[in-house]
Amino acid sequence: MSTEIERKFLAERLPDDLDRREGAAIRQGYLIATETGIELRIRQKKEAFTQTIKMGGGLVRTEIEIELTRSQFQQLWPFTAGRRVTKTRFALPVGAHTAELDRFEGDLAGLTLVEVEFDSAAAGAAFVPPDWFGREVTEDERYQNKHLAAHGIPESWPS
Repeated sequence: MSTEIERKFLAERLPDDLDRREGAAIRQGYLIATETGIELRIRQKKEAFTQTIKMGGGLVRTEIEIELTRSQFQQLWPFTAGRRVTKTRFALPVGAHTAELDRFEGDLAGLTLVEVEFDSAAAGAAFVPPDWFGREVTEDERYQNKHLAAHGIPESWPS
C-alpha cells in the first residue's frame, strides 16, 4: 500500500504563466464513495487509465492505484453516472515541490484547486504556500473530488 500526503488549497488567483503551459485533460468517476472515507474511482488522464482506492481523509491517506486498459475503463465508466468530474490539470514548480492546479469544467466550472504532495507529514507541515494558493481546504471534505462529483461546488464557496 502507498500513502498519499497532500495539502489542498482554493486557488486565490492563477499563476501569470499558466496560459503558456500545457494542461492534461482528466475525467474521473466514482464507483464507490463512502462517508467513512473509502473511495474507488476510475480516471482517464490523457491516454492513461487507472483505478484508485483511497482510504481516510485529511493530510495523510492510503492510496492504491492500478492500471486499467481502455476497454476496462470504458466498461466501468457507465457505473459512475452522477459521480464524475472533468478538469484540466497543470503541473507547476513551487520551490522544491510540484503543485497540481486543477481547473474544473462542467457543473464545477469556476472552481480551481491546487494541491501539493509530500514525502512526509513533516514536509507537508513545513510547506509554506505561495500567496496565489489561497485558503487551505485539506481538511474540508467538501473539496475532495469524490464530494464535488456527487454534490457540486459547496454552497459557502468561495467564502
